Amino acid sequence: MRIGLGINYTDGFKQTAAEVADLERAGLDIAFVPEAYSFDAVSALGYLAAVTDRMQLASGVMQLYTRTPTLIGMTAAGLDYVSDGRFILGLGASGPQVIEGFHGVRYDSPIGRTRETVEICRKVWRRERVTYDGKYYTLPLPADQGTGLGKALKIINHPVRERIPVLLAALGPKNVELAAEVAEGWQPIFFLPEKAQDVWGDALAKGLAKRDPQLGDLEVYAGPALAIGDDVEPLREFVKPKLALYIGGMGAKGKNFYHTLTTKYGYGAEADRIQELYLAGRKDEAAQVVPDALVRDISLIGPAGFVAERVAAFREAGVTVLNVIPMANSAAERVKLVEQLRELI
Repeated sequence: MRIGLGINYTDGFKQTAAEVADLERAGLDIAFVPEAYSFDAVSALGYLAAVTDRMQLASGVMQLYTRTPTLIGMTAAGLDYVSDGRFILGLGASGPQVIEGFHGVRYDSPIGRTRETVEICRKVWRRERVTYDGKYYTLPLPADQGTGLGKALKIINHPVRERIPVLLAALGPKNVELAAEVAEGWQPIFFLPEKAQDVWGDALAKGLAKRDPQLGDLEVYAGPALAIGDDVEPLREFVKPKLALYIGGMGAKGKNFYHTLTTKYGYGAEADRIQELYLAGRKDEAAQVVPDALVRDISLIGPAGFVAERVAAFREAGVTVLNVIPMANSAAERVKLVEQLRELI
């Protein structure tokens, strides 16, 4: 089992980059750079490639609507080149709040667009002349839709690898099925080991049945909050506002994936109340409704023995990477947490 961590560089990227180098020495395996509506992930990943040596670097996640599929393929090849083959292409559809609100691009057909984007990227990495006749993307553009001068091209450079690992962030059944079919890795959210089979088992099985054996086993990236110690349980309270945001505020009633997930976990009444309060602007009250047991079971917060037991539960549920969120206030504390987790794994 490997350890990943999503970096937070709101206080200054160069300081964070120095911390990532320390985390690498402490045993961190993968650094994820987010891309919501902050700085772009690509600039940061290129910088990190220059100050790290061993760890993998991943986009966590790159939004597929904001770049053409061939540009995503070119960018991934470039990041793989500057990192000497250490890049993982994390892709996700994001949501209409970001894609339509911040980028002004219509959010439609995320599953179909994801599949076609992955297929086109792999053509780029194999240095094929990129021809593609899909439902959402057509390359080259037909003469009757353009100038008639477009022609099939292949990337000029020789990529380091013709198969850069693809990690898909997916939650709904069809998205999860697609990830299991076409990607090297799958990243769920709010992963609860004891309920994972009930919620995602059928979708994973359907996708794996169609999976190309050359892809290897599916990597599963869970993202638990992390704090290890005999007096850290109160830190679980700090997980609740994020859960309330997603369960209550990320989408309208009837169109909130995270509300649906929480309901499937057995907390339907609580999910309804969280959403009611959050949409009414009562965010603090919504956070207080988040069940203690839910926070406990999706996190790694507690004494070393408890964390070791939860790590075993994640492993038993198929998790191969713990993409942790350290509950710490300083770089030194985050480094210590990674070292402690490495000992428990």
